Parts: sequence; C-alpha cells; structure tokens
Amino acid sequence: MLPLACAALMYSNGAVAQISQTIHPFVSVGYTYDDNLLRLPDQAVGVEQRSDRMTQALAGVQIDRPVGRQNFTATAKVTRVTFDHYDQLDYNGKDFKAEWAWRVGNYFDGTLGATYEQTLTPFTDYHSDERNLRTQRREYVSGGWRFHPRWRVRTGAERSRYTYELSVQRGNNRETTLAELGVDYLAPSGDRIGLVARQFEGSYRNARNVNGVLLQDDYKQDELKANILWTPTGVTQVQVLAGYARRRHDAFTARDSSGANGRITVAWAPTGKLKFTGAAWREFAAVESSVVNNSLNSGGSLAATWSISAKVQANASVRRETREFERLAGSTLASDDLSDRIRGATVGLTYAPIRSVQLSLSGFADRRSGNPIIGTSDYKAKGVAANVTLQF
Repeated sequence: MLPLACAALMYSNGAVAQISQTIHPFVSVGYTYDDNLLRLPDQAVGVEQRSDRMTQALAGVQIDRPVGRQNFTATAKVTRVTFDHYDQLDYNGKDFKAEWAWRVGNYFDGTLGATYEQTLTPFTDYHSDERNLRTQRREYVSGGWRFHPRWRVRTGAERSRYTYELSVQRGNNRETTLAELGVDYLAPSGDRIGLVARQFEGSYRNARNVNGVLLQDDYKQDELKANILWTPTGVTQVQVLAGYARRRHDAFTARDSSGANGRITVAWAPTGKLKFTGAAWREFAAVESSVVNNSLNSGGSLAATWSISAKVQANASVRRETREFERLAGSTLASDDLSDRIRGATVGLTYAPIRSVQLSLSGFADRRSGNPIIGTSDYKAKGVAANVTLQF
C-alpha cells in the first residue's frame, strides 16, 4: 500500500500538467489480494497456500493524432506484476494497440489496426502454479460505403493468433479468422437496423489427446445476424447482434452445433448520475483447458454506476453464466451433462481528486459449480484491489 499512499500524497494538492494534446503518458500502481488465486476446489488436498497478494506497476502512453480527415491512435502499456507467495508467476505484461480510422470523401470510411497482448493466463480452467503466459496478436481491417443517405454497406476481416507458454497448454495454440459483410439502414433518428453475414475459421496447431484419441479441433462457423442500434427514449439504448450460427468441426462431427446465437445489451440512465447496463448472450467461446477447448455460453449480467459527486463514483455488477461443453471423443454416455455454472459479483468506488488522478478500491467474489466429467471443479474466490492512476 505504500506506493499508493505516496502517489496520492504527491498529487493530491495540485494538478498534473498535461504534456501534449496528442501524447498522454500515464502510470499506475495497484495491490490485489485473492483468497484463492489458482481457483482450487474446496476439497483440494496437499495445498499449503491458497491465497496470495499481487503488486502491479504499469507505465504507458496514449497517442491521438488527427491528420485532416484521418485519425491515428495508439496505446502502449507495460506492466510488472509480482506475487508475494507464488513468486514463480512474476511476469512482465505487454499491451500495444495502433489504429488508423480512415475516411475518403463523404461516403467511404473504415479502420485498419493491430494489437499485441502478453499476460498471465487466467486460472479458471487450468490450476497449475507454473507460469503460463498467453500471447495474442490481432490484425483487422474494415470499410464502409454510404451509397445513400439512409443506406450503408460494410465489410471487414480480422486474424487473431494465440500462443501459450506451457507445453501442456500448447494444444490451445490457435489462429482464428473472421470475414463479414453487412448492410445497414440508417434512420433519421440515428438508429440503425442491419443484417450481417459472418464466417469464422479456427485452426489449432496441435492435436489434443483426449481419452487416448488424438483430436483435431479445427472448425468453421457461419453466422447470419441482425445488427441493431435502437434508442427508444433519451435515456435508453438497445444494441443487438443476434441471429443464427452454425459451427462445424473438421473431425469428430458429433461436436457440431447450431441455433440461436448472439448478444443483447440494454443501457438505461434514468438520471444524470445513475446508469444501468444489462446484457444477455448465447455465444461460442474458447476454453483454456487441457480437456476441452470450446463451449457454448449462455448468461446474463447487470451493472450499475452511480456518480455520487463530481469526484466520486460507485459501481457494482453481477454475472451468471452456464457453459455447455462439446461432447468428449470416446464418450459413450449421450446423456452426460457436460456443463458448468459460474456466478460473480463486483463492487467498487473511484475517487478523482483532480482530473488527472484516479484512486479506486474494489472487491469481487466468484463461485463455480463445476463438472468433473470435463475437468472443471467447484471453487469459491474473493478478493480486494486498490489502484491509483496518474495521467500527465
């Protein structure tokens, strides 16, 4: 807590001068306590230490540079994370992003960008105390043509690559690609209603050994979804990206799945100081496990933000999700319940004594009802975090 106190003392009595309208450096220090860092089950034996404390020090810079009708943005962050007990997990995190928002004339626009992120893989589905860094690289491009005041067509493509440090996790090394094409109707009110066709492809570098069977996990996923932005009142906004999706695997096609798929988000701000955001989803997601590597997740969340004053803001959220896992190769039990359930809640308080300084305190609690058939266990975890951020 000493770095937090020192930083707060240094900047509580005066403003931090802004270096530039284009370049914005920032630093942050934080402290986190987690009473079940590795997300171990309650009945785990032979475990001497479940809790740990983490210290995080971050430095970064944001760049926002308009050039005529073009806009260039970039963010670079490096983080040093150290653990009191599990010090073999200490790591240097990296997070870089660059984007060009381009525009040609009055009718053509889009984006071109890339990201790079290196961080510690969450312990949700793999509970080893060996360090396992995950590196993600992503490149994307999009473009749109407003061929009529009320109509716009757009297209986009992206590629993401994931690699893992531990050899036992390298079955999750993968590359995913996305191509999409859509058309939108743009209402005079600013609302939008559209239709988008998307195709995902996933390619895994290494086959998994499941029940003695070498399993190739490559897949293709086709989607047709409504793409809606609706503002029924001045305080309510609804976003929808939902429709039909079909996922097909190159091998062991009993894992294929299709049906309703998507996400709906509703934001409601009944007053200028209070805002609620609710979401519901049914989507495919990757699983970072050595047994299964994807699931169909259904759930919902609710978050609230309260601006208590000009300098103090409180927030809270709850989340519930059920993950339905793929059928296991070699399994003869068609009635197996291959699912688990996750519940979580957070609460936090943020104080900004001046515009360039922000102090935050938060708490969290997570609980999972696991499924031993596919290697997920019951666990409970809770913790607190304190953080201070300074922007120059």
